[in-house]
This record gives sequence, structure tokens and C-alpha cells, in this order.
Amino acid sequence: MTATMQDDQSTRAVTVPPRARRTSTRIKGRKPLISYGHWWWALPAIILVIAVHYAATLTGGFFAFTNWTGLGDWEFIGVDNFVRIFNDPLLLGSVWNTLFLAIGSVVLTNVLGLLYALAINRMLKSRYVLRTLLFMPVVLSPLAVSYVWKFIFQFDGPLNDFLGAVGLESLQRVWLADPTFSIWAILVVIVWQQTGFTMVIYLAGLASVPVEVEEAAALDGANLWQRFWHVVAPAIRPSIAIATTLGIIQGLRIFDQILALTGGGPAGVTETLATQVYKQAFSLGQFGFGSALALVLTVIILVFAIFQQWLTRDRSVGKV
Repeated sequence: MTATMQDDQSTRAVTVPPRARRTSTRIKGRKPLISYGHWWWALPAIILVIAVHYAATLTGGFFAFTNWTGLGDWEFIGVDNFVRIFNDPLLLGSVWNTLFLAIGSVVLTNVLGLLYALAINRMLKSRYVLRTLLFMPVVLSPLAVSYVWKFIFQFDGPLNDFLGAVGLESLQRVWLADPTFSIWAILVVIVWQQTGFTMVIYLAGLASVPVEVEEAAALDGANLWQRFWHVVAPAIRPSIAIATTLGIIQGLRIFDQILALTGGGPAGVTETLATQVYKQAFSLGQFGFGSALALVLTVIILVFAIFQQWLTRDRSVGKV
């Protein structure tokens, strides 16, 4: 930088050294905040997640060992809540219903979703329309879907009308009030709504399978089942892991459909752990006992998720 200075007798140029041009007032020895890393930008979100999610979960886990009613004092009662859970036939039935709906929905949605994905992946010209139609139930509200199916399952609803029209009057029944078939009716609703989501996951996996490999296997004499089992299935293993993991977690937490269709009835035969948590904590005011039920549900979800990840792991990793 050059500055011009004038006096009475002459004009001269003065060069300003580079160091003299700096106008920063930064204190010597102090590092800028960004030099400590970028993690602190996420600190507010981390604190919020810890406070709202993890702290609340740990607090609920603590109250599972108390008799807290949501107000007033509480006493530490140890494992009495858990003993009560496993000694109550109705609550044990809720555990079995939870497992039945979770396993049944995972098996059916994955089988049907995979079949749909294989059928419309490359074979049909109308596959884009079919993808949209099959995925539409996923974006609908579970409550709205459940109320529509509740109308279908009524004694004077479309299902019984159809059975009567084809001469199957003996099969007509009040589906949601039948102790045997009510849990199956709930399973039908869950599978109908969630199959489209599983189908999309498998479509994404099938898109990564090279067509050339399938054609080469066909030229070598492999039939349709052999091409699927030895070529397609290993390639979509990550999709299988994702679909089953999300399905088992969602299946163990089913709540909206049961509340809208049966409310846990008839006579509690469709109760699950999720509905029992809601009723015990918020309807009966037994927050300690409700927390114990929620902790049991959390442990079941964790065990199934770990087992599923182990079952669908890539066994070729680490082999020479």
C-alpha cells in the first residue's frame, strides 16, 4: 500500500508495511471459536435430544419400580410391578397379542411386499401406476384407515354383504366383536396399510441388481427360483434387513389401529402392551405400573431388533 504525503516544499510517496495494515483487535494467544471444531454447532440439538428423549426414558424407567400415580408422593416397590405383569392373565395376553401382531405383520408385509416388488419391477408396463396405488395406503392416517375398515367389518357392512351375495351366509359374523377373529381383522388392516412401504424398500434393493447377471444365470439354465435365491436374494440382503427391522419395531408399537377398531375388546382379547400402557398410565392414573409395561415393551423391541440384525447380517464379511 502506498500513501501520498504533501508538505510545503515537496510531495513524496510513503510505503506502508503489510503488518501495519491489519486492523484486527484480536487478543494475542486466543483461538477463534471455529478452530475448536464444528461439533458445537450441533450442541443445542444434542442437549434437546438428551433432555426430551433419553432423560425422559431414564426417568420413566426409574418410575417403573415405584407406585407413582402421577401426583403426590411415591414409594420404591422394587420389581412388584413386573411380578404383577407376569401374574395377570390379561396382561400376559397383551404380551402374546403384541408378539402375534408384530411377527404376523412382519412376515406378511415382507412376503407380499417382495412379491409386489418382483412383479412390478420390470415386467409390467403399468408398473408406475401400480406403485402409486400400492403405496397410497401408507400415506393415509392409521386412524382414518381403521375407521374405513371398521365400517367394512360391521355386521351390515360390505364384507358380510359380499359373503351373503355369494352364498356364504354361514361365514357372516360380527368380525370385530368375535373373540377369535377380531385379532385377525386387526392384522389384516395393518398388513393392508404397511405392505406398500415394504414394497418400496424392496424396489430400491432390486434396482441395484444387474440385469446382466440375471440374464447370465438364465442362459446357464437356472430356473426362476434359482435365479431369485442365488442372484436376487443375496443382492437385496440390506433391503431385507431394513424392511424387517422397521417392520418389527412398528409391529411391536401398534396402537392406533387397535384403539380405533376394537378399543382392546372384546373382553380385552385384542389388548397389546401399547394399549395397556395408555390405559394404565392415562386412564387409570397408575403411572408407575404403566412405566413398567412400557419398559417391558422397550426390552422386547430391543431384543427383537438385535436378534433380527444378527439373523440378517452379512456372513461373508471376514471370510477369506
